[in-house]
Amino acid sequence: MLAAAVKPAPEGRLAKAIIVPHAGYIYSGSTAAAAYAGLAAGRGQITRVVLLGPVHRVPVRGLALPRVDAFATPLGTIPLDQAAIALLRKLPQIVTNDAAHAREHSLEVQLPFLQIVLGNFSLIPLVVGDASPVEIADVLDVLWGGPETLIVISSDLSHFLPYARAQAADQQTVQNILALRGSLTHEQACGGTPINGLLMAAKRHHLHPVLLEVCNSGDTTGDKDRVVGYASFAFMEESIHVH
Repeated sequence: MLAAAVKPAPEGRLAKAIIVPHAGYIYSGSTAAAAYAGLAAGRGQITRVVLLGPVHRVPVRGLALPRVDAFATPLGTIPLDQAAIALLRKLPQIVTNDAAHAREHSLEVQLPFLQIVLGNFSLIPLVVGDASPVEIADVLDVLWGGPETLIVISSDLSHFLPYARAQAADQQTVQNILALRGSLTHEQACGGTPINGLLMAAKRHHLHPVLLEVCNSGDTTGDKDRVVGYASFAFMEESIHVH
């Protein structure tokens, strides 16, 4: 999927943040790859990934960290950034909840892509429950860092609409994200809560979003009766023009 998606980063620069889907790879992997392929030039520069995704199984108030030192996939072990995590634990919206992470796919499906593209990096994994955009943006501010830090938001779009209705709904969601309108509902995007937080942070830090790819499961599997929508975005820092 990455090989098929190989393309330069938007405007020849690396994204500071991306939004990528988290369905099974046969459904949304090609859409996610469109964002990850653009990060290949960041190998060796991007050494820390802040990964946020919605909780699907366990209710959480705030943003939840796990009590582990590393995450593992068949491609190897990813250490957690313990210094950053220690800073986060001082924030009232941060909780520790192993159960919320135990069976949560929204984070884990991103890890092999990151391992292939970036090689070695440390991870700050946060599953997001009931949290305000301000609470999420404040967490991102603490972790913002410089070019060594990448922010990844994991989210699909609409769920189980007929194909044409899903396309129309997802196009509206895409336009909201491109306009940095952070008022997405969970019907528009299951990761609407962390997306809304990113959009607020993007305004604070003068990022602008670029749509990379949008489709739905009807495009990737052929079943168009009840589809799930997917899109990938790159958020770029403003260019500095010297006169």
